[in-house]
Amino acid sequence: MKPTLLILAAGVGSRFGGLKQLDPVGPGGAALMDYTMYDALKARFDRVVLVIRRETEAEISDHLARGAAQHLEVHYAFQELDALPPGVDPAKDRVKPWGTGHAVLVASPLLDGPFVVANADDFYGRRALAALASYLGETEGSDPPHWAMVGYQLADTLPASGAVSRALCVQDGGGRLVKLQEIPAIERAGGVARWTDADGIAHVQPLQSLVSMNLWGFTTDLTAGLESGFRAFLDAGPGREDEFYLPVAVGEAVREKRAKVQVLDEGGPWCGMTSPADRATTASVLRELVDQGEYPEHLWE
Repeated sequence: MKPTLLILAAGVGSRFGGLKQLDPVGPGGAALMDYTMYDALKARFDRVVLVIRRETEAEISDHLARGAAQHLEVHYAFQELDALPPGVDPAKDRVKPWGTGHAVLVASPLLDGPFVVANADDFYGRRALAALASYLGETEGSDPPHWAMVGYQLADTLPASGAVSRALCVQDGGGRLVKLQEIPAIERAGGVARWTDADGIAHVQPLQSLVSMNLWGFTTDLTAGLESGFRAFLDAGPGREDEFYLPVAVGEAVREKRAKVQVLDEGGPWCGMTSPADRATTASVLRELVDQGEYPEHLWE
Protein backbone atom coordinates (compact mmCIF):
# COMPACT_ATOMS: atom_id res chain seq x y z
CA MET A 1 0.00 0.00 0.00
CA LYS A 2 1.40 3.40 -0.95
CA PRO A 3 2.00 5.71 2.01
CA THR A 4 0.24 9.03 2.44
CA LEU A 5 2.27 12.20 2.83
CA LEU A 6 1.11 14.16 5.88
CA ILE A 7 2.32 17.77 5.91
CA LEU A 8 2.06 19.81 9.11
CA ALA A 9 1.17 23.30 7.92
CA ALA A 10 -0.89 24.80 10.76
CA GLY A 11 1.84 26.87 12.40
CA VAL A 12 1.07 30.51 13.06
CA GLY A 13 4.50 31.76 11.94
CA SER A 14 4.91 34.15 14.87
CA ARG A 15 8.70 34.37 14.44
CA PHE A 16 8.49 34.50 10.65
CA GLY A 17 5.89 37.25 10.51
CA GLY A 18 3.59 35.73 7.90
CA LEU A 19 2.32 32.59 6.19
CA LYS A 20 5.71 30.99 5.64
CA GLN A 21 4.01 27.80 4.41
CA LEU A 22 3.44 29.60 1.09
CA ASP A 23 6.52 31.81 0.96
CA PRO A 24 7.73 31.66 -2.69
CA VAL A 25 11.32 30.94 -1.71
CA GLY A 26 12.14 28.67 -4.68
CA PRO A 27 13.65 30.11 -7.89
CA GLY A 28 10.34 29.66 -9.73
CA GLY A 29 8.21 30.84 -6.83
CA ALA A 30 7.57 27.45 -5.21
CA ALA A 31 7.13 27.10 -1.45
CA LEU A 32 9.16 24.61 0.57
CA MET A 33 6.21 22.24 0.92
CA ASP A 34 5.88 22.24 -2.89
CA TYR A 35 9.31 20.61 -3.05
CA THR A 36 8.26 17.99 -0.50
CA MET A 37 5.12 17.17 -2.48
CA TYR A 38 7.08 17.10 -5.74
CA ASP A 39 9.61 14.69 -4.21
CA ALA A 40 6.78 12.55 -2.83
CA LEU A 41 5.24 12.30 -6.29
CA LYS A 42 8.58 11.20 -7.74
CA ALA A 43 8.86 8.64 -4.90
CA ARG A 44 5.46 7.22 -6.01
CA PHE A 45 3.24 8.74 -3.37
CA ASP A 46 -0.13 9.67 -4.81
CA ARG A 47 -1.95 11.22 -1.83
CA VAL A 48 -1.25 14.10 0.55
CA VAL A 49 -3.03 15.32 3.68
CA LEU A 50 -2.29 18.82 4.92
CA VAL A 51 -2.97 19.87 8.50
CA ILE A 52 -3.88 23.56 8.35
CA ARG A 53 -5.80 26.26 10.18
CA ARG A 54 -9.31 27.00 8.99
CA GLU A 55 -8.46 30.63 8.23
CA THR A 56 -5.67 29.67 5.79
CA GLU A 57 -7.69 27.09 3.84
CA ALA A 58 -8.67 29.35 0.94
CA GLU A 59 -5.14 30.65 0.38
CA ILE A 60 -3.48 27.24 0.64
CA SER A 61 -6.05 25.40 -1.48
CA ASP A 62 -5.81 28.08 -4.17
CA HIS A 63 -2.03 27.71 -4.19
CA LEU A 64 -2.19 23.92 -4.49
CA ALA A 65 -4.90 24.04 -7.16
CA ARG A 66 -2.38 25.74 -9.43
CA GLY A 67 0.23 23.06 -8.86
CA ALA A 68 0.40 19.99 -6.61
CA ALA A 69 -3.34 19.27 -6.60
CA GLN A 70 -3.16 18.66 -10.35
CA HIS A 71 -0.87 15.68 -9.70
CA LEU A 72 -1.72 14.43 -6.19
CA GLU A 73 -4.93 13.61 -4.34
CA VAL A 74 -5.14 16.36 -1.71
CA HIS A 75 -7.08 16.37 1.58
CA TYR A 76 -7.22 18.82 4.47
CA ALA A 77 -7.45 18.35 8.24
CA PHE A 78 -7.97 21.32 10.52
CA GLN A 79 -5.98 21.84 13.69
CA GLU A 80 -8.35 23.86 15.82
CA LEU A 81 -8.14 24.71 19.49
CA ASP A 82 -11.44 23.01 20.28
CA ALA A 83 -10.43 19.69 18.67
CA LEU A 84 -10.23 18.06 22.09
CA PRO A 85 -11.16 14.71 23.66
CA PRO A 86 -14.77 14.36 24.87
CA GLY A 87 -15.37 16.09 28.18
CA VAL A 88 -12.44 18.49 27.87
CA ASP A 89 -13.25 22.20 27.65
CA PRO A 90 -11.15 24.50 25.42
CA ALA A 91 -8.68 26.74 27.24
CA LYS A 92 -10.07 30.27 27.18
CA ASP A 93 -6.69 32.00 26.82
CA ARG A 94 -5.19 29.54 24.31
CA VAL A 95 -4.03 31.01 20.99
CA LYS A 96 -1.14 28.78 19.93
CA PRO A 97 -1.92 25.37 18.31
CA TRP A 98 -1.62 22.32 20.58
CA GLY A 99 1.55 21.02 18.90
CA THR A 100 2.73 18.45 16.36
CA GLY A 101 1.33 15.43 18.22
CA HIS A 102 -2.12 17.01 18.20
CA ALA A 103 -1.69 17.91 14.51
CA VAL A 104 -1.18 14.26 13.57
CA LEU A 105 -4.06 13.24 15.82
CA VAL A 106 -6.57 15.53 14.08
CA ALA A 107 -5.48 14.09 10.71
CA SER A 108 -5.84 10.47 11.81
CA PRO A 109 -9.39 9.98 10.40
CA LEU A 110 -7.90 10.61 6.94
CA LEU A 111 -5.08 8.08 7.40
CA ASP A 112 -5.95 4.49 6.50
CA GLY A 113 -2.46 3.08 6.01
CA PRO A 114 1.23 3.91 6.40
CA PHE A 115 2.09 7.60 6.28
CA VAL A 116 5.04 9.97 6.31
CA VAL A 117 5.01 13.11 8.47
CA ALA A 118 6.88 16.23 7.31
CA ASN A 119 6.97 19.89 8.30
CA ALA A 120 5.72 22.42 5.76
CA ASP A 121 8.67 24.73 6.38
CA ASP A 122 11.52 22.25 5.89
CA PHE A 123 13.25 20.86 2.79
CA TYR A 124 14.03 17.15 3.12
CA GLY A 125 15.01 15.80 -0.29
CA ARG A 126 13.68 12.99 -2.47
CA ARG A 127 16.06 10.31 -1.19
CA ALA A 128 14.69 10.69 2.33
CA LEU A 129 11.06 10.34 1.26
CA ALA A 130 11.84 7.37 -0.97
CA ALA A 131 13.70 5.64 1.88
CA LEU A 132 10.74 6.01 4.23
CA ALA A 133 8.28 4.73 1.62
CA SER A 134 10.49 1.70 0.98
CA TYR A 135 10.93 0.92 4.68
CA LEU A 136 7.23 1.17 5.45
CA GLY A 137 6.44 -1.12 2.54
CA GLU A 138 8.96 -3.73 3.69
CA THR A 139 7.86 -3.76 7.34
CA GLU A 140 4.08 -3.40 7.01
CA GLY A 141 2.26 -5.74 9.39
CA SER A 142 5.16 -6.09 11.84
CA ASP A 143 4.40 -6.78 15.49
CA PRO A 144 5.23 -4.56 17.29
CA PRO A 145 4.87 -1.97 14.52
CA HIS A 146 8.04 -0.79 12.82
CA TRP A 147 8.27 2.96 12.32
CA ALA A 148 11.17 5.01 11.00
CA MET A 149 12.70 8.45 10.97
CA VAL A 150 15.31 9.96 8.69
CA GLY A 151 18.45 11.21 10.38
CA TYR A 152 20.37 14.16 8.96
CA GLN A 153 24.05 14.73 9.58
CA LEU A 154 24.52 17.56 12.03
CA ALA A 155 26.91 19.25 9.59
CA ASP A 156 24.10 19.61 7.05
CA THR A 157 21.77 21.32 9.51
CA LEU A 158 23.98 23.85 11.32
CA PRO A 159 24.41 27.45 10.15
CA ALA A 160 27.88 28.81 9.49
CA SER A 161 27.68 30.75 12.75
CA GLY A 162 25.33 30.98 15.68
CA ALA A 163 23.61 28.38 17.85
CA VAL A 164 20.43 26.45 17.05
CA SER A 165 18.40 23.77 18.82
CA ARG A 166 18.71 20.20 17.56
CA ALA A 167 17.57 16.71 18.60
CA LEU A 168 20.39 14.15 18.55
CA CYS A 169 19.43 10.59 17.61
CA VAL A 170 20.63 8.13 20.25
CA GLN A 171 20.63 4.66 18.65
CA ASP A 172 21.21 1.09 19.70
CA GLY A 173 23.61 -1.26 17.91
CA GLY A 174 21.00 -2.05 15.26
CA GLY A 175 20.39 1.56 14.31
CA ARG A 176 17.08 1.76 16.16
CA LEU A 177 16.11 4.89 18.01
CA VAL A 178 16.62 4.77 21.78
CA LYS A 179 15.74 8.40 22.41
CA LEU A 180 16.04 11.90 21.03
CA GLN A 181 18.36 14.09 23.08
CA GLU A 182 17.15 17.68 22.89
CA ILE A 183 19.95 20.25 22.76
CA PRO A 184 18.67 23.81 23.05
CA ALA A 185 21.85 25.48 21.71
CA ILE A 186 24.55 23.82 19.59
CA GLU A 187 26.95 25.51 17.17
CA ARG A 188 29.90 24.90 14.89
CA ALA A 189 33.40 25.15 16.32
CA GLY A 190 35.97 24.32 13.66
CA GLY A 191 35.59 20.69 12.60
CA VAL A 192 33.15 19.79 15.40
CA ALA A 193 30.09 21.17 17.15
CA ARG A 194 29.93 22.28 20.76
CA TRP A 195 27.13 22.53 23.31
CA THR A 196 26.71 22.87 27.06
CA ASP A 197 24.25 20.83 29.09
CA ALA A 198 21.98 21.99 31.91
CA ASP A 199 24.69 21.24 34.46
CA GLY A 200 27.16 23.53 32.69
CA ILE A 201 29.24 20.66 31.28
CA ALA A 202 30.66 21.36 27.81
CA HIS A 203 30.34 18.71 25.10
CA VAL A 204 32.01 18.17 21.73
CA GLN A 205 29.77 16.63 19.09
CA PRO A 206 31.00 15.11 15.79
CA LEU A 207 29.48 16.82 12.79
CA GLN A 208 28.59 13.38 11.41
CA SER A 209 26.13 12.80 14.28
CA LEU A 210 22.55 12.24 13.15
CA VAL A 211 19.79 14.60 14.20
CA SER A 212 16.05 14.56 13.72
CA MET A 213 14.45 17.19 11.50
CA ASN A 214 10.95 15.81 12.14
CA LEU A 215 10.64 13.52 9.12
CA TRP A 216 8.90 10.31 10.23
CA GLY A 217 7.28 7.18 8.82
CA PHE A 218 4.42 5.58 10.76
CA THR A 219 1.63 3.05 10.67
CA THR A 220 -1.83 3.85 11.99
CA ASP A 221 -0.88 2.09 15.26
CA LEU A 222 0.47 5.48 16.32
CA THR A 223 -3.03 6.91 16.77
CA ALA A 224 -3.97 5.14 20.01
CA GLY A 225 -0.82 6.38 21.72
CA LEU A 226 -1.45 9.91 20.53
CA GLU A 227 -4.98 9.86 21.92
CA SER A 228 -3.94 8.69 25.37
CA GLY A 229 -0.84 10.87 25.39
CA PHE A 230 -2.76 14.01 24.47
CA ARG A 231 -5.35 13.37 27.16
CA ALA A 232 -2.58 12.89 29.74
CA PHE A 233 -0.96 16.12 28.52
CA LEU A 234 -4.23 17.99 29.04
CA ASP A 235 -4.88 16.36 32.41
CA ALA A 236 -1.50 17.66 33.60
CA GLY A 237 -2.74 21.24 33.17
CA PRO A 238 -0.43 22.62 30.45
CA GLY A 239 0.46 26.31 30.36
CA ARG A 240 -0.85 28.50 27.57
CA GLU A 241 2.38 28.03 25.53
CA ASP A 242 2.94 24.31 26.21
CA GLU A 243 2.62 21.91 23.27
CA PHE A 244 2.04 18.18 22.82
CA TYR A 245 5.02 17.18 20.69
CA LEU A 246 5.08 14.22 18.30
CA PRO A 247 8.65 13.16 19.22
CA VAL A 248 7.63 12.92 22.87
CA ALA A 249 4.76 10.57 21.99
CA VAL A 250 7.10 8.48 19.84
CA GLY A 251 9.66 8.35 22.63
CA GLU A 252 7.04 6.99 25.01
CA ALA A 253 6.07 4.28 22.49
CA VAL A 254 9.74 3.26 22.21
CA ARG A 255 10.26 3.18 25.99
CA GLU A 256 7.11 1.12 26.48
CA LYS A 257 8.15 -1.21 23.62
CA ARG A 258 4.92 -0.51 21.74
CA ALA A 259 6.92 0.22 18.57
CA LYS A 260 10.40 0.06 17.11
CA VAL A 261 11.80 3.08 15.28
CA GLN A 262 14.57 2.63 12.72
CA VAL A 263 16.87 5.58 12.08
CA LEU A 264 17.51 5.81 8.34
CA ASP A 265 20.76 7.50 7.36
CA GLU A 266 19.27 8.91 4.17
CA GLY A 267 19.23 12.62 4.93
CA GLY A 268 20.98 14.85 2.41
CA PRO A 269 20.99 18.60 1.98
CA TRP A 270 18.52 20.20 4.37
CA CYS A 271 17.22 23.71 4.85
CA GLY A 272 14.29 25.24 6.65
CA MET A 273 12.68 28.54 7.59
CA THR A 274 11.99 29.41 11.20
CA SER A 275 12.69 33.14 11.01
CA PRO A 276 13.07 35.66 8.17
CA ALA A 277 16.85 35.37 8.59
CA ASP A 278 16.67 31.80 7.23
CA ARG A 279 15.13 32.84 3.92
CA ALA A 280 18.30 33.88 2.09
CA THR A 281 20.11 30.63 2.94
CA THR A 282 17.09 28.53 1.94
CA ALA A 283 16.71 30.39 -1.35
CA SER A 284 20.41 29.84 -2.08
CA VAL A 285 20.19 26.08 -1.41
CA LEU A 286 17.16 25.71 -3.69
CA ARG A 287 18.77 27.83 -6.40
CA GLU A 288 21.82 25.57 -6.36
CA LEU A 289 19.69 22.41 -6.58
CA VAL A 290 17.83 23.83 -9.57
CA ASP A 291 21.09 24.84 -11.24
CA GLN A 292 22.39 21.29 -10.71
CA GLY A 293 19.35 19.88 -12.49
CA GLU A 294 17.86 18.25 -9.39
CA TYR A 295 14.61 20.21 -9.86
CA PRO A 296 13.02 22.17 -12.67
CA GLU A 297 12.77 25.89 -12.03
CA HIS A 298 8.99 25.67 -12.22
CA LEU A 299 8.03 22.46 -10.42
CA TRP A 300 4.57 21.74 -11.78
CA GLU A 301 4.89 22.80 -15.43
